[in-house]
Amino acid sequence: MSPLSMSTAPVETREPDLGQSTEVDRPWKVLVWNDPINTMTYVRFVFQKLFGYSKDRAHALMLDVHLKGKAVVSHGAREKAEMDVFRLHEHGLWATMEHDS
Repeated sequence: MSPLSMSTAPVETREPDLGQSTEVDRPWKVLVWNDPINTMTYVRFVFQKLFGYSKDRAHALMLDVHLKGKAVVSHGAREKAEMDVFRLHEHGLWATMEHDS
């Protein structure tokens, strides 16, 4: 029998049961916190530059940071939130991320 005429039967594989349940990753939110260093104008500028917010939207978020101490500036998958926090840090703003409720 020639090796070319041989066929192999499909092999059934099973995923091992590790006793772990998979949880759907909840969205993340990015928070910017008030700080004594950055001016309100600069914070508004950064929101416009990084997130493409209109001047009015960026101003409203900046006021939340200034008056309430924080504002949620973006939502999304973990990787996006991590990148947004990184970019905000590069611009000197204090930002964190947490699971969206």
